[in-house]
Amino acid sequence: MAAKADEKDKDKDKGPPTELGPDISFEHKFFSSFEDLYFRMTDSSEPVAVLKLATNEAVLSLEGIKREFNLKEDSHDFRMLDKVAEALQFVRGLRPGDPLPKEVTTREASWEPQDRHFRIAYQRLTMQLVTWLTGNEHVISSVAELAQVAEDPQVKKNVQLAFTEAAEELGLGRENRDEVVKYIEKLAKELAYIEALRDTFGEVQKIDEKLQGLRRIYGADRSMIDTADQVARLSQRALKVLQDYFDQVDAQTGEILAMLKNIENQIDYIRQVRDALHARLLPWEDFIQIWKTIFVVRSDENTNRIRDIYQFLAPRYMQFNDWVLMTRLGAQKSKPIGGQLRW
Repeated sequence: MAAKADEKDKDKDKGPPTELGPDISFEHKFFSSFEDLYFRMTDSSEPVAVLKLATNEAVLSLEGIKREFNLKEDSHDFRMLDKVAEALQFVRGLRPGDPLPKEVTTREASWEPQDRHFRIAYQRLTMQLVTWLTGNEHVISSVAELAQVAEDPQVKKNVQLAFTEAAEELGLGRENRDEVVKYIEKLAKELAYIEALRDTFGEVQKIDEKLQGLRRIYGADRSMIDTADQVARLSQRALKVLQDYFDQVDAQTGEILAMLKNIENQIDYIRQVRDALHARLLPWEDFIQIWKTIFVVRSDENTNRIRDIYQFLAPRYMQFNDWVLMTRLGAQKSKPIGGQLRW
């Protein structure tokens, strides 16, 4: 009993876990034993550590590392591995010593939109303010229409009046319209990230257009029809998931006065959607570049590209039961891959 009491006292003396620093660091010597150790996500979105063992590449799950070294939940290395797993949603890879992305440290973004994205976001918000003033509030979704309307001289006058009326409505006083301008700029800074991601989504839509075209081309090809059909369906499912995020944030930001009255909560919501979209769109980057050069024709290259993107889409967008069945079937048919060890 006395020994147990002593152990409890020691635990009390330890105090709360120390704060993790802004950079990736570990205490266990395992992490410093390999010069080229790095972290990444697998195709099935599992965070892993990758290292070289002679001529082999070892892929170690982060959960496996925790178990192997019996890391305690409140230990520095356990918590750092959790932080790395979270961070890998927002970057392609990380190494010990790298700074953690801002998404997991300050809730800011680790990347920057372009000036044009801020301009589009600002114009959307000001146009919403004008439509609120006229009693017909709505979101203008077309960038071309938005730019055209925003440059109309009468609209510009209405924008200034809308700032004044909004200041009165918000209880700031009509003379404090500049405060409303600051609010709009603050929100536009956050929504600029959504506009940048909307551009990336547009590139994913272009890939889908080509996939639907290839689906038709390969419709009579027995060796490819099943894969082309499956890929086209998975691509549509991916678009639906992504489009839902944009629809949600557009709906949430559709009432401009409600946004301005509750600006901090709105910013928090926008950042949640920004991070979710960024995490889902980041893995598409390589495919966006590759598919820009692809023409909708029958070719050996396109056959390979369809199979490549199937390997990308299936673990992410296939229905769970179908994916479990496919992975079991693949495991039964597959042979050990030389050069890679899985822990």
